[in-house]
Amino acid sequence: MSIYTRTGDDGETSLISGQRVAKNDLRVQAYGTCDEANAVIGLAVSIVDQGGLTWSLSERKTFLSCMEMTQTLLFYVGSELATPPGHDVPWPLEAKHIEQLEQAIDHWEEQLPPIKHFILPSGHQASATLHHARTIVRRAERIVVELKSQLNPLVLSFLNRLSDLLFVAARYVNQFSACDEKFFRYKK
Repeated sequence: MSIYTRTGDDGETSLISGQRVAKNDLRVQAYGTCDEANAVIGLAVSIVDQGGLTWSLSERKTFLSCMEMTQTLLFYVGSELATPPGHDVPWPLEAKHIEQLEQAIDHWEEQLPPIKHFILPSGHQASATLHHARTIVRRAERIVVELKSQLNPLVLSFLNRLSDLLFVAARYVNQFSACDEKFFRYKK
């Protein structure tokens, strides 16, 4: 099967149901934005794989496993977004998926110093990349808000929690790098 089909040349694409919609349809924008976040998470993972962090093999393995789970669950979100009302979602998002994110957040937060100031997105390249992914997830969340009456309510909760996870993951990576967290300081 060829990667190109030419069916999108007129600016339309198909949802999972086969329904044709414009490529700027809110659903397409939402799952496209999730795909963008997924790619940036993949970039962060590739940076982590290059080494340079002082964590143990176990900490690295746990982190990479969580990122893989996160990337996989973004496909679940995509299937929710690409399925119009009245059709079965191929990979439905469940409450346990949000709980998995919360468990990772709690685990990493226990190991981080408390936040007393706003944190500037910076530090290790993987950390800055995770902050970038977080902002993309926030954009997806803003798009999904416009669709929420047509969606599984867990989609919005998942995206909200995912942005929290990426924030904590960025801080966690910096903890094992030679980079200090930089804090926002108001200057007159």
